[in-house]
Amino acid sequence: MTDAPPQADLELDARGLLCPMPIIKTAAAVRGLAPGQVLRLTTTDRGSLADVPAWTQTTGNELVAQHREGETFVFLIRKGKEA
Repeated sequence: MTDAPPQADLELDARGLLCPMPIIKTAAAVRGLAPGQVLRLTTTDRGSLADVPAWTQTTGNELVAQHREGETFVFLIRKGKEA
């Protein structure tokens, strides 16, 4: 049995935006979440594949899951206690 990804508390559609806008919008969205809540981010910027994991590591948030849906990259980010 595999664990299902957590349900998103907020969704952010950053498709069509280029670096650094997906991360800037993600940071703003996460600020509005309570610790432990989850953001579902969708983006088409290939740079997000490196940027999102790096951003979560440096900000104390958790990258819960990531996958690709066609040309769209999907990330589930859980807000950390200190973020």
